[in-house]
Amino acid sequence: MNDIFIGRTAQLETLEKRIRGIKDGYRQNIAILGDEMVGKTSLIFTLLNKSSDNYIIPVYLEIRPESLALFGKRFIGVLLYNFLLNSGMDIKEDLDFLLKKSCAYIPKTAERINLVLEGLEKRRKENVFTELLSLGESIHQETGKFCVFIFDEFHNLESLGVKNIYSEWSRLLLMQKTVMYIITSSFKYKAESVLSKELSLLFGNFEVINIEPFDIKSSNAYLDLRFSGLDVDVGLKNFLIYFTGGVPFYLDVISEALLRYNPDRLVDILEDLLSNPAGILNQKFANYLKSFQNDPCSLNILYLVSCGHNKIKDIAHLIRKPKKDALICINRLLFSAAISRNADFLKINDRIFSFWLRFVYNEKIRSFTFDDKSQKALFKKNIESMLIEFKQTSGRPVNERMMELLRLFDDDLVQVERKKMRLSHFREIKPLELRNRSLRDGLICRSQDSL
Repeated sequence: MNDIFIGRTAQLETLEKRIRGIKDGYRQNIAILGDEMVGKTSLIFTLLNKSSDNYIIPVYLEIRPESLALFGKRFIGVLLYNFLLNSGMDIKEDLDFLLKKSCAYIPKTAERINLVLEGLEKRRKENVFTELLSLGESIHQETGKFCVFIFDEFHNLESLGVKNIYSEWSRLLLMQKTVMYIITSSFKYKAESVLSKELSLLFGNFEVINIEPFDIKSSNAYLDLRFSGLDVDVGLKNFLIYFTGGVPFYLDVISEALLRYNPDRLVDILEDLLSNPAGILNQKFANYLKSFQNDPCSLNILYLVSCGHNKIKDIAHLIRKPKKDALICINRLLFSAAISRNADFLKINDRIFSFWLRFVYNEKIRSFTFDDKSQKALFKKNIESMLIEFKQTSGRPVNERMMELLRLFDDDLVQVERKKMRLSHFREIKPLELRNRSLRDGLICRSQDSL
């Protein structure tokens, strides 16, 4: 992605404030949660690029599925690299060099590191994880500096093969006062479960920062910067915001293609990205679906939700399973971050992925021929229809669009933050003229005997 940073100022200021606080004896750990590609890592990198305090050592690690031995060596290497970098020393990416160089400044920590490395060579797992995390305290004792450990996609720590890893970590969190943790996860449902059950502590708990896709204002500002100096149709930009759902990665990929070719070729560009076998988004989604290849129930539910079947009771009926069995599949999808749940409703978190499921993947598996010309033609037709529908809907009065929305209420439950609300079915909806300068038009709705 490009280096444009927009729409995350408040979150960045919170992170900077919490990091400053650790020097004053106030340690607050942070969990940054949000769907994939909404900009969590971009926020972290912006924070790291702005870091200039010699008493703060930021230690960033992308957590990925790997052995404890590989993780341990990588953790130690990144820690020593950033310690020496923070101290203004000459450095190179070689663990032996970094360890030898560090011995002169943090001899006790270096000694502990050697013991950990010896344990890893012997394939020891017991206490290794906590010994690694304790190195931050050791550096503070020798130098007075504070380590900020940043674990990107922290849930992958579970792949290290450490038994009760969160229990070990939680005990350490209670004791550590001079080490701060910033963790991120794209698996929001799973991460919230870990934070509420495994890492919920009176002291050392995690403050949650939720990262959402760009809102309309931020998306517009982003596209204005991307299309700077070009006369791009406002309707086109509005459609891009709607189609991408404000996800920065998609805004970046599609706007980059438009800049490379021509904004008037939007349909061709989307066809190339989403339908062409070599298209970057087509390949991304196809690879993602492979994780469900042995789970036909989950695949079926994903397709149904992409087609607009959002109610759990309707999905259970369509897949011909009792609701309790359908919920087992749904929970797997929730933990994999493929969908999210709001009371009685499900939605696919990624709007473009949902579109691809319906109009690319489904057409491909239903096709009787290897020739994809007809599939591409149908895809273009669907994109063109969506563009026309979007322009027509955008031009309709707000009152009219609100009436259409309210007519969909059917006594279903939704959740707003922690409060559940029932969307009562309206027997009657009528326009109402209000004699108010700021609000001229309204609606009056009748639900049973109530207005």
